[in-house]
Amino acid sequence: MSFIIRQFRKVALCATLLAAASGCQDFLEEDNRSNLTQDNYFANATQAQAAVDGLYNRLRLLNASTGYGEEVWVGLELMALHATTLGQSFNNNQLINQSIDPANPYFSSVWNNAYNGIGAANLAIARIPAVTMDESRKTALLGEALFIRAFLYYHLVRLYGDVPLITLPVNATSPDLYPVRASQQEVYNLIISDLQAAEAAGLPAVDRTGRVSLGAVKSLLASVYLTTAGYPLQIKANYQLAANKAAEVIDAGSYPLFANYASLHNNADKNQGEFILQAQYGFGITTNAISALVIPYFVGISKYNDEFGAVIPTPGFYATHEPGDLRAQEQQFYFSKYASIKTPGQTVNFGAQALYKYFHVESALGNGVNDENWTLLRMPEVMLIYAEAINEASAATPKAYAQINAIRSRAKLPALSGLSQAQFREAVWKERYHELAYENKAYFDIQRTRKTYDVVGNRFVDVVGFKAEVGPAFQEKYLLWGIPSAEINNNKQLTQNPGW
Repeated sequence: MSFIIRQFRKVALCATLLAAASGCQDFLEEDNRSNLTQDNYFANATQAQAAVDGLYNRLRLLNASTGYGEEVWVGLELMALHATTLGQSFNNNQLINQSIDPANPYFSSVWNNAYNGIGAANLAIARIPAVTMDESRKTALLGEALFIRAFLYYHLVRLYGDVPLITLPVNATSPDLYPVRASQQEVYNLIISDLQAAEAAGLPAVDRTGRVSLGAVKSLLASVYLTTAGYPLQIKANYQLAANKAAEVIDAGSYPLFANYASLHNNADKNQGEFILQAQYGFGITTNAISALVIPYFVGISKYNDEFGAVIPTPGFYATHEPGDLRAQEQQFYFSKYASIKTPGQTVNFGAQALYKYFHVESALGNGVNDENWTLLRMPEVMLIYAEAINEASAATPKAYAQINAIRSRAKLPALSGLSQAQFREAVWKERYHELAYENKAYFDIQRTRKTYDVVGNRFVDVVGFKAEVGPAFQEKYLLWGIPSAEINNNKQLTQNPGW
């Protein structure tokens, strides 16, 4: 597992993407780089700051490209049963057809990038305490590092199940160089412990520059509690903990819902309003293909070099929106046509609904280089976590109805009332599918509930064995990803997940 051993390098993001960072400069400029080691790097506050700044690129875990028309977030949506692809990706079609194997680059991308990030976080967490610097700033930096480690482990444990649990720096002689898999319970214990420590680290209540805030910590912790209340751990008491933590974010009132859905994908509203945490992008520093991936295959409506058609909503899922749902109207969450970039005055009809939710107008019609942020946490998710969790812990309260109805009100839908516990549960699940559509929440919801949205019957059914609009009946083994073949081959102490 040599991916754990981190090579220090210049942090490119610095002031442009993380405006709150202090002392942002070429922090290696005065050092003899050939003499840098894990032990001597953390010599001062500037180096401690730079090391934590460098962790923020790990929040782009789901935006990693694995091939033409492929990014990890796309793969997750194709496994959630309500998307297809109109592009040419072999691996994307393998995901849809459930014919993928553990050697697939999707699986190795997340594994390697997450553990590389964990290795860097472990080093910062181990070395920063000894740095002579302002103590409050030191504690806050450690809180940020702990949050990012928790974020990475949270994705690993949900995707792969039992995974190696590494919390200390690793070198070529470390016993953790070839680790065994730890139980999911052990991994979640670390995630929760890290987030609780981050919660007490004196982070700002809100941050509008892209850094981790107290609001982000509480929101992720609420998500973790909700997940552990479901499958496979089924710690039912954690429903109440999820509700409590989500309520703290709600009661703070720091993340108001946007008035317009366009704010979800424009540059002016990055890190603002309902955004709790986003992975940061900026033209001239680091960019992405998110917008190009959602445009149907080469329809000619943008200045991007490619229009991939990588992830397209299925017609059946789109049809499940209630009559009058603003999100389903043209150029809200979806669009079915757009002006041609090649032929002025001509409108291109797609023949399908594409994701306007990610269409980045500035770059599509501008320089053709996309720098929209990728959203990790936003307020509607926290509101729906509260509603679902309190309903499971006791019953739907007026506050729970207020959360789901605020989201529905923005979508121009009538308020809900008087539902049974089972009816309210499914109402929240449907709202998650519609409000958080294609934000990498659905597959994780399938894992924790073992249910999926039957769009024909407009109901929730057991996912294993269910035949959705695309692909074969869902196989049980796809509740987890396969451990990458290369890791199994390199570390004989690793075991493979069932069915892989």
